[in-house]
Amino acid sequence: MDDARLSSGTEAAWLQAAYDLLTERGVEAVKVMPLAKRLGVARTGFYWHFKDRDALLEAMIGRWEEKNTGNMVARTQAYADTLAEAVFNLFDCWLDPNLFDSKLDLAIRNWARTDPALQLRLDEADTRRQDALTAMFRRFGKDQVDAHARAMTVMYTQVGYISMQIEEDRETRIRNMPPYVEVFTGQTPTAREIDRFFARHL
Repeated sequence: MDDARLSSGTEAAWLQAAYDLLTERGVEAVKVMPLAKRLGVARTGFYWHFKDRDALLEAMIGRWEEKNTGNMVARTQAYADTLAEAVFNLFDCWLDPNLFDSKLDLAIRNWARTDPALQLRLDEADTRRQDALTAMFRRFGKDQVDAHARAMTVMYTQVGYISMQIEEDRETRIRNMPPYVEVFTGQTPTAREIDRFFARHL
């Protein structure tokens, strides 16, 4: 491989630097020169990996769609014997950054306020999430109206939690989750369901 390409940094490094700037300072900060400076490489290295800044931004959006929306939908479809267990499966997203990136979700929502094309994609993603949540509640016997209302309650709660940037330690958050399950489902989770959830995260 050409030495210039080796010194330009990997595609993953450019994406990580872009992610850091996006989540710290917003999309206006994500530009080639600041990225190169952050990585300590020449800006020409950027073009080994991306056609232009728009291509980099598209890669960031794709990362968000695949990771956040994709994993959230998958967790609603994970095997569960009860509705409470299904909601606990979903809650894995809020506790495992490998499944769902809250900082990236907030950054995308902030960015979409000034980017109509991204707002359309955000709306589509939110619809996918709402439909998946509604289907999860329907799977356990809720009628369409009830299932949709519960799905929206889950969505609005989590978006609000992220937007308000609530700070609480991990153990406190985990131990607060069984009452949330009861609020969202109308069912009290069993001790076995709670213990299995805690065993995954505590």
